[in-house]
Amino acid sequence: MSLLSSNLSQFHFSSSISSSLNLKTLNSPLLHKPISTHPATATKPFFTVIICGARRTGKLRYPSEKKKLERRNKTLLVPADNIVNKEDGFWRISKLGVPVGKDPGKDFLEVSLPLLNAIAKVLKFPVAKMLPPEAFTVVRKSFDARKVLKESQFVYIVDMDVKKLLDLEPRTWDFISRLDPKFGLAEYMSSEKVYDDVVTVIHDRKSKNVDAGSGDGINETNSKFPYRTLKSRKPKVVIVGSGPSGLFASLVLGEVGADVTLIERGQAVEQRGRDIGALVARKILQSESNFCFGEGGAGTWSDGKLVTRIGRNTDCVQAVMKTLVRFGASSNILVDGKPHLGTDKLIPLLRNFRHHLQQLDVNIKFGTRLDNLIVENGHAIGIEVSDVSKDSNTNSKLSCDAVVLAVGHSARDVYQMLLRHGVELIPKDFSVGLRIEHPQELINRIQYNTLSTEVRDGRGKVPVADYKVVKYVEEGNIGGNGSVEDLRRSCYSFCMCPGGQIVSTSTDPSELCINGMSFSRRASKWANAALVVTVSKRDFDPFHFHGSLSGVAFQREFERKASVMGGGNFVVPAQTVTDFLESKLTVTTLPSSSYRLGVKASNLHELFPSQITQALQESILKFDKELPFFISKDALLHGVETRTSSPVQIPRHGDTYENKSLKGLYPIGEGAGHAGGIVSAAVDGLYCGFALAKKLNLFDGDIESILGRAQKSSGFVKY
Repeated sequence: MSLLSSNLSQFHFSSSISSSLNLKTLNSPLLHKPISTHPATATKPFFTVIICGARRTGKLRYPSEKKKLERRNKTLLVPADNIVNKEDGFWRISKLGVPVGKDPGKDFLEVSLPLLNAIAKVLKFPVAKMLPPEAFTVVRKSFDARKVLKESQFVYIVDMDVKKLLDLEPRTWDFISRLDPKFGLAEYMSSEKVYDDVVTVIHDRKSKNVDAGSGDGINETNSKFPYRTLKSRKPKVVIVGSGPSGLFASLVLGEVGADVTLIERGQAVEQRGRDIGALVARKILQSESNFCFGEGGAGTWSDGKLVTRIGRNTDCVQAVMKTLVRFGASSNILVDGKPHLGTDKLIPLLRNFRHHLQQLDVNIKFGTRLDNLIVENGHAIGIEVSDVSKDSNTNSKLSCDAVVLAVGHSARDVYQMLLRHGVELIPKDFSVGLRIEHPQELINRIQYNTLSTEVRDGRGKVPVADYKVVKYVEEGNIGGNGSVEDLRRSCYSFCMCPGGQIVSTSTDPSELCINGMSFSRRASKWANAALVVTVSKRDFDPFHFHGSLSGVAFQREFERKASVMGGGNFVVPAQTVTDFLESKLTVTTLPSSSYRLGVKASNLHELFPSQITQALQESILKFDKELPFFISKDALLHGVETRTSSPVQIPRHGDTYENKSLKGLYPIGEGAGHAGGIVSAAVDGLYCGFALAKKLNLFDGDIESILGRAQKSSGFVKY
């Protein structure tokens, strides 16, 4: 793994925040100041300063902090003296900025002449045109439109093949020989890092073991790999849920030879699309096949975001990304700084994934709901299921050696069932709030100024503009000893969907919750994002009699309240941002909304407890300081967003992934509180698959030697 790239993935942008804002700020001149003109012919410095998330960054750091950072960075680099042969190997060159006016655009991922100019500056090579493009590979391409830059630019990470470069242009040797490692800019690698998809990783391991006649690795159960004694019976595994974690666990276990049954309460994507269409067009909700339940999980009908906080350049994440490409995703996701798929691309991808699993003899049962676990002597030995596609709800039993629980965070009935078996559930922090929607053209102008004309409904030179904002709101609370305790809530944008639409993710007609989605081009005229604040056990106190499911009860309370506010029938309560900030309802003729089931002017400021409402109000005011015109007459708030992540965590052993309360049960993914987002859930399923394969004697190697050490997600993710 590239140490340089690994550390770059941890950087994010932040700005100072004020703790003195109040609702009166709404009337300040800030809300009416014009957007500055973007200079058309500005120049830029070659290397961009990346501001990290610490409170004091860049030039603001104390001298002691700078020295400590320099010492740490030096330990992460291969020293120049340790490079044995500079005529071979690879250099990873980062922070290569190309002005947007010179770059071919967001969809061009090859090596252009302007990029060669940027590379030539690093090498101090006098004639960029003499550099052969074949010697360079684009690893990452991101768009940087921060206002601190004189001109927006595309920022590249490029790998340079030294041998190929010298073969094609020997005159570069003098410049290569003088190149030294520099943290954040240039890193030497003795060999190129090649990432494979999960299927290739497993097949390569099989081939190596067969060629070597070694027993180290994957134990085969079929005649194609006869170096192992054939087993009398394949171990049986039932995987519950076909979201990212369930699919990747099924893939690993199917490839290594387990007898896998994958059950999904929802339908395959073809039928699921028709069920969602019935909801959107005729307000007919299928309780088991909707935006939350069905093939691919809740992420299928969403933006398909592939951003992750567990390390973009780690082997495991790259294996997941490569696997998605294998099944039909665009190879652009491997290079794009903010990769996303879009629902229209996810549907054929999932169909290809399903067909591959079926070729592995994975038995996939759609419309099959988990009702109960079969437990003997503290061990899960099977499950009871219902066929929800039949009116009779036919019950049946499936015996197995292990149950992988990969349900999503909306499968609340599963939590209840686990409690009946004495499985420990730990209440977990999550976030709740509202979904805000603006005209996409407004967000483009806020972020890009005059460059916004280059968006062109997702087909232009620059990406459709998005945003990500995080602020902290302080609030006072009287502690048990009578003292005032300062409490800090994180308020942030979540699951921002540029060029998208708002959809209903209700699973019960009496409850109302919403989410956002986009297609691959992000071409709609709206931009939406959740604006949420963190909630924790102290917020769940009124529901403490629900025990470990107090967070679920908290969610339901406001989903039902939102449904009543909207008048039922999936109509969403909505309010203009200006009215919400002033805690009143004056605008009853609302701006247009992408939500197709109807909106109703409502007092959203009365929906949540006062402390949550005040936190949302103060954070919106702070967001407007960072994104002028964020508070706009066209900005519309919709209620309610409650299912940002699982409200509980199901404890498990870190190495085996087995539940701590019940043997034979393997809780994974978002619903278990161990992931947040498509990629981290897929990685969780990937590692669980290998851990379980090892337990079942289908794999006796070291997965960390192949995919690196698993980086755990808290299940609390800010996109």
